[in-house]
Amino acid sequence: MNRMSPQGLHYYDLAVTDLMMEKYGFDRMEALRRFVFSKTHALLEDLDNGLSSFGCQGIFDIWESEVVTGDPRNSIYIRGE
Repeated sequence: MNRMSPQGLHYYDLAVTDLMMEKYGFDRMEALRRFVFSKTHALLEDLDNGLSSFGCQGIFDIWESEVVTGDPRNSIYIRGE
């Protein structure tokens, strides 16, 4: 596994949790807990999956797809539709 740097993960963690807080009203710790323990975050951590090529809004949309369908791979970003 080729892991993303801690600085890179920190950037995504803050940006995506900001979006979660804004849209869903979560506090920082709840948003961070939901994101860090998600399948989306696990995919993001592994650079070989290519999620680091997406912006923060894209990662947020992938996370939302996971919440709705149970699998982040159902996102149009990953399916490529």
